[in-house]
Amino acid sequence: MSVSIAVVGATGAVGQAMRDVLEERDFPVGRIRFLASERSAGMEMSFRGEVHAIEELTEEAFEGVQIALFSIPKAMSRKFAPIAVAAGAVVVDNSNAFRMDPEVPLVVPEVNADAAQGHNGIIANPNCSTTQMLVALKPIHDEGVIRRVVVTTFQAVSGTGRDAMDELRDLSDAVLSSREARPLVYPHLIAFNCLPEIPNKAPWEPNGYTEEEMKMHNETRKIMAADIQVAATCVRVPVFIGHSEAVTVETQRKVTPERARELLLNAPGIKVIDDREARTYPMPVDCAGSNDTFVGRIREDYTVANGLNMWVVSDNLRKGAATNAVQIAELLI
Repeated sequence: MSVSIAVVGATGAVGQAMRDVLEERDFPVGRIRFLASERSAGMEMSFRGEVHAIEELTEEAFEGVQIALFSIPKAMSRKFAPIAVAAGAVVVDNSNAFRMDPEVPLVVPEVNADAAQGHNGIIANPNCSTTQMLVALKPIHDEGVIRRVVVTTFQAVSGTGRDAMDELRDLSDAVLSSREARPLVYPHLIAFNCLPEIPNKAPWEPNGYTEEEMKMHNETRKIMAADIQVAATCVRVPVFIGHSEAVTVETQRKVTPERARELLLNAPGIKVIDDREARTYPMPVDCAGSNDTFVGRIREDYTVANGLNMWVVSDNLRKGAATNAVQIAELLI
């Protein structure tokens, strides 16, 4: 079986990762179209040894497309996803345009793969920080039933986009060279700094949390269990690729660190790196370019009866976005 695919937002960091993942996973592509803004139309992208011209994203661009992988801003997804569905495509959308729509499945294949079959033409990809956390928590939840999660994220600048990656590089050079470092993408200097505000320059939620922090709460409840409480603090850090998370969970039934390690070792999409004597644990620099979720520092939370602490790292452009979208497409075929 071969499938006609469109990668929408093909020139962005996630769009390019989608192209790479489709190729690496040997997805049965019969025809592929790379769609982007008018500014990028005419540029070229290679796929499996062939060069393809990037086409402008228009209302007519989805003719003959069976699966469309979207990585474009929310407003554009809201406009073009229904158009793609009307043309006969199933849309896997990476924005937050449809995530909390009750009619749209929100899917992490290792967690709730069955939900993908209940779509009405659109399937939502969760937030990158939610995705990697839930991959790590699913085996713990199945064993002990998670009641509460407290998580602090340390999120790479690639989650903001290519301009942010360029800004980190440029401002790091400026600081090291004692030149003026003037931030443009972020409200404050990101080089050698941490910003506890994601997304930047967006209105705060009425409860004092950021949109990203409430996404982790709301998306976890939609994907895994409606009664889980999630308190998140999301921080942007001067790392190019790879989100890290310090995660504390409280379960109804006790799950020991030893049992948790066993469960994680046997769970799909997870690699455990947790050797205290060798001082090995997951780090973004080692996880970039991988499709897996890495877990380490697994230990008991001695402040509650049934608590665990762990450290979770994943490539936010891949498992946090592109890989998860391609895995959803694989479920469809």
